[in-house]
Amino acid sequence: MLLSAHKRGARILTICSGVYVLAASGLLTGKRATTHWKYTDHVKTAYPDIQVVPDVLYVDEGQILTSAGSAAGIDLCLHLIRRDFGPVAANKVARRLVVPPHRDGGQAQFIERSVPTDYESGRLGPLLDHMRENLHQEHRIPDLARRAGMSERTFLRRFSEATGMTPAKWLLHVRLCEARDHLETSDVSIERIAEHTGFGTPTNLRHHFREQMGTTPTAYRQTFSRAS
Repeated sequence: MLLSAHKRGARILTICSGVYVLAASGLLTGKRATTHWKYTDHVKTAYPDIQVVPDVLYVDEGQILTSAGSAAGIDLCLHLIRRDFGPVAANKVARRLVVPPHRDGGQAQFIERSVPTDYESGRLGPLLDHMRENLHQEHRIPDLARRAGMSERTFLRRFSEATGMTPAKWLLHVRLCEARDHLETSDVSIERIAEHTGFGTPTNLRHHFREQMGTTPTAYRQTFSRAS
């Protein structure tokens, strides 16, 4: 039914765990999607061909749209009304619902960073702390393996077992979290944030931020800055 509806040009939207229905249908293969933060890791594992975008309210892929929790589903519906009928209509609906008129899809789901697991205090703990504290530096696999006292092969295996990611993906995740924190809590320039978090240039930061968060650093700051 979903496949035939999609072929007819129907627009399909999911809220929260509804993403599993679309994922099972194959309509999300090769596409970006999101869901409630509780399910993102499982969706990544169960459907590796889907580019899961964590920590955002919704993802718009044209005719297929996905959202996080129930409240984010309202945001996505308002986004569609705004897209189809304009901001005036969307604002009227938002007032009727007594909700904010516009929350950008790239807004975080307001979850804290994952709770440290056993590996944090294990053999890789000091190394992970070192990497977090020196995001501005380049971290090469040979250097990291040597610091951990392992062969490169063993290090890569242990790192993947502990974090569920490669060192490069883990670093990107932590750098984006740090950049997001700066955007929310400080008025430091994008250039300084890019340098401090290891992205090097504003262009590089913008590229990765948009790819993962679905919005630009500047737009994110304008919406979520808590700096006085």
